[in-house]
Amino acid sequence: MLFQFFGGLGIFLFGIKYLGDGLQKSAGDRLRDILDRFTTNPFMGVLAGIIVTILIQSSSGTTVITVGLVSAGFMTLRQAIGVIMGANIGTTVTAFIIGIDIGEYALPIIAVGSVMLFFFKHKKVQYLGQIVFGFGGLFYGLELMSGGMKPLRSLEAFTDLTVSMSSNPILGVVIGTLFTVIVQSSSATIGILQGLYSEGLVDINAALPVLFGDNIGTTITAVLAAIGTSVAARRAAATHVLFNLIGTTLFLIILPLYHRLIEFLQEALNLNPEMTIAFAHGTFNLTNTIIQFPFIGLLALIVTKLIPGEDALVDYKAKHLDPMFIEQSPSIALGQAKEEVLRMGEFAVKGLEESNNFLKTKQSKHSDVAYQIEDAINNLDKKITNYLVEISSASLTEAESEKHSILMDTVRDIERIGDHFENILELVEYQQANKVKITEDAMADLDVMFVLTIETVKKAISSLDLNDHGLAREVAEKEDMIDKMERKLRKQHILRLNEGLCSGQAGIVFVDIISNLERIGDHAVNIAEAVLGEND
Repeated sequence: MLFQFFGGLGIFLFGIKYLGDGLQKSAGDRLRDILDRFTTNPFMGVLAGIIVTILIQSSSGTTVITVGLVSAGFMTLRQAIGVIMGANIGTTVTAFIIGIDIGEYALPIIAVGSVMLFFFKHKKVQYLGQIVFGFGGLFYGLELMSGGMKPLRSLEAFTDLTVSMSSNPILGVVIGTLFTVIVQSSSATIGILQGLYSEGLVDINAALPVLFGDNIGTTITAVLAAIGTSVAARRAAATHVLFNLIGTTLFLIILPLYHRLIEFLQEALNLNPEMTIAFAHGTFNLTNTIIQFPFIGLLALIVTKLIPGEDALVDYKAKHLDPMFIEQSPSIALGQAKEEVLRMGEFAVKGLEESNNFLKTKQSKHSDVAYQIEDAINNLDKKITNYLVEISSASLTEAESEKHSILMDTVRDIERIGDHFENILELVEYQQANKVKITEDAMADLDVMFVLTIETVKKAISSLDLNDHGLAREVAEKEDMIDKMERKLRKQHILRLNEGLCSGQAGIVFVDIISNLERIGDHAVNIAEAVLGEND
């Protein structure tokens, strides 16, 4: 019985994961775009949450993406609350799919999926095959679990437990919560509940509180994802917990009414047992969202009080690019673009500092922030470039045209600086993964070169900000020092290799890091030379 149940659970979880992965690959990079673009207000956030959760077949997955976007400053807490509410509605779709009783066709569905996966080379067909295979696996796992649960009828302890759950709803909530925390999938625990109910192993009185508990248990994934992240991300995760706790409390109070509603729906729509649980799950999450939606501001306020502190680590969105100025005053629009370029430059400096901290401490919190910053730089690169392209269509004076081309070049240089510190992050991760030991002397050399490079980039950005000729010349001098340092460090590295003080792998990491720092220096001097050109 245990083998059949846990084997079935494994196949079910694999089916959901594979189905979600296939849907995600079919959607490509659009998931994040959907969440970013369609969360302009909480209502749109709810819709985006529903769509993304249906696509990835995991409310936890949607919440984790949302936590990441909030942490990165792509989304406000109020928008995130809408997405989390939508995710709770979207996750009920799996229960409705399970309600369509096609378990006996599970194996032929798996066969069709396998054919599409193994006999077609076209990526889209393979992704579709993955979806079909996962879909079949989901139902096959359910059939196995259902078969494994049948003997529970004869177990007196299980019968006593279901009687206790019927008379004590809080026990049912606790059991549902714990089981979902263990399995890490509310879809799986709802699927099991559907199986138990269809086999007559639990009655509706016991099933409904377990269903509430499943919704609380699914929040653990977001809580785990938010540990060690920004204040905003922790608030988003706390909102998920709070939302489901409030919903469960409300529904426990009106449980007899809710129970009668589900029985009415079961009779009126002639629902099978699985579909009855699906309707109960859908009704709970939809009603919970409708009740709490008007109080999004209050929920945000409560979690802000519960988790005090600064909000986003990195604010991805452009702050100064107002399209109105392009029509009215291209000169002001250029000034706005320059402000955004300077912000992008500050991100580059912060990213370099975090990369150096990661190299020295090997703490992932530094690499996480640096990757977020690189993401922000890429986003600003697109936004500023598009803004500057629009400005170029307006009539510009000769001086404005020169300023325009400097900004265009600077954006490209700062974006390349982001790429280089991302390369350094990947090299440090390689060093960690392969347990590559870099000598203390080499680490000290890297730190000196890092500090010099960061100072050079800072001065380059300042020279652009202040249009300072002297600062720009200092950048050129410092870049010359970086070049000389890179050559010197390469020679010292060769000496260490010859003396057997460091390994070939350590050499690759060391040389690649100094090479990336040297290239960053080149991009800094490009910015300074543009300033010198403007002054001359």
